[in-house]
Amino acid sequence: MNPFQSIYELIGEEKIRHLVKYFYQEVEKTPELRKLYPEDLEPAERRLFLFLLQVFGGPQTYSEERGHPRLRMRHFEWQIDPSLRDHWLNAMLTALDQIKPDQEVKELMMGYFIKVANHMINHD
Repeated sequence: MNPFQSIYELIGEEKIRHLVKYFYQEVEKTPELRKLYPEDLEPAERRLFLFLLQVFGGPQTYSEERGHPRLRMRHFEWQIDPSLRDHWLNAMLTALDQIKPDQEVKELMMGYFIKVANHMINHD
């Protein structure tokens, strides 16, 4: 079991749903991120919600619908440099602040997001 799988039990599905909603509100305000998405953000929002539910210990719907996450492969079409990583991470951490999790949960989630954001860099 990964250390992040307890998050679902600790904060529940609704907070994860709100996290994703707030994240995409930040994407809307960040030109460097917004240009990466089609006009309709709803499908991306749903995928991220299902992905985070699964990663944080909830239902496995993401894998049932889409197979293994393969994050780097799915994002390889975009040149992700440290600056873009920082924009993504800022948007996610701003969203995380808005759901106001307990400090221990917040630190666990921040650790996950930082690890994943760093892993996604595929360009200098």
